[in-house]
Amino acid sequence: MHKGTLEYEQALDAVIEILRSRARRGAVPIPYGDLSSELARLGHHAPAHEGAMPYLLEDASVRESPDGSLPLLSALVVLKDSGWPSGGFFKPARRSPYKRPGDDMVLWTREIEKLAEHYADH
Repeated sequence: MHKGTLEYEQALDAVIEILRSRARRGAVPIPYGDLSSELARLGHHAPAHEGAMPYLLEDASVRESPDGSLPLLSALVVLKDSGWPSGGFFKPARRSPYKRPGDDMVLWTREIEKLAEHYADH
């Protein structure tokens, strides 16, 4: 799956819908492997820790919040062993236009809270 293809765009739509659904249910995190399995069930091949997955997650956040004003959907995807997002979440979260402040724990906790709050209304 390559960025810019129909296959990628369809997988991105699926990622966004899965993460929105999680956000609406109180911003419950989902492990990478479970997200990959859910995508596979929907017909999209996106291995948990390689290939298109990091791009799909970053693009999901960009599509939902292109100007950085909304919480980042990618905050919901965590490593199974630690329950924390990978470094691939924190790098974009600190870049423009997001520029999220705080150490990793504060940044991630705040993002999860904002997701729960924002999507409770949708």
